[in-house]
Amino acid sequence: MTRFTTLKNSSLSLAAASLMLVAPVTTPAFAAPAVVDTITVGDGPSSVAFSPNGKKAYVTNTGNDTVSVITVATGDVTDTITVGDFSSSVAFSPNGTKAYVTNAFADTVSVITVATGDVIDTITVGDTPASVAFSPNGEKAYVANANDGTVSVITVATGDVTDAITVGDGPYSVAFSPNGKKAYVASNNDDTVSVITVATGAVTDTITVGDGPYSVAFSPNGKKAYVASINDDTVSVITVATGRVTNTITVGDYPTSVAFSPNGKKIYVASNNDDTVSVITVATGRVTNTITVGDGPESVAFSPNGKKAYVANSGDDTVSVIKN
Repeated sequence: MTRFTTLKNSSLSLAAASLMLVAPVTTPAFAAPAVVDTITVGDGPSSVAFSPNGKKAYVTNTGNDTVSVITVATGDVTDTITVGDFSSSVAFSPNGTKAYVTNAFADTVSVITVATGDVIDTITVGDTPASVAFSPNGEKAYVANANDGTVSVITVATGDVTDAITVGDGPYSVAFSPNGKKAYVASNNDDTVSVITVATGAVTDTITVGDGPYSVAFSPNGKKAYVASINDDTVSVITVATGRVTNTITVGDYPTSVAFSPNGKKIYVASNNDDTVSVITVATGRVTNTITVGDGPESVAFSPNGKKAYVANSGDDTVSVIKN
């Protein structure tokens, strides 16, 4: 089971009906989300991301330092790309031409040209890079470095690290707001989210959340951010306008990943210790379904059209395909 804690140190009214004879009306049943396929990938899959056009999905495999490339239309692994030591996280650039992969034990980021599947650059970042995210305009990439309390800022056009921002203790996840003005960094060791103002590169707020924050995601409209905390099995809901936690939702055991559906109506939370995905209905703030997936789910991502979600299962080297 892959965990970052093991690093260096997811009708008619009744009145109307009484006046006429009608055939019985049957309300169509809507199927709940369910696992419809299981795809075998590399050793210890820890992160999954869809390309912006939805045609490919990349899965990082920490155990053999590779990325499995899944062709979404067929569900087949059609390529395997060798990257750096302990490939822990992956993100596509907004234009879909590049993918960045963090190599936690090498302190580097591998840059992949998506069209060819070739690694064209290796960028040295901070100590134990655990997560990477692109700004919405594609100009910057932020890398959360778990063991030195920093975020490395990469200027994508040049591939250079142009800044290092000090954040909380043990940063494991980073996400940009949809408008690109803020970035949230979840710091596992001090139970905080650092709020970075992107224009200045300064931390302008610190929000206390649950015990052991591990993953953070913004809603598509940018009004909320959800933070999954592994040590108390909760998701903290932050109202972005105020920077305050306005709800806390109990989910499965050891939640390692949180993802919004593209329409913003659902949240999927992968819980590593009980092999489930908790489905949160955003309108009510409640868990409305629990989906059993593979062994040790580490990461979850929605396809851009929202019809599928992929779950990387670190314990059995698979990806569970959920149909929504």
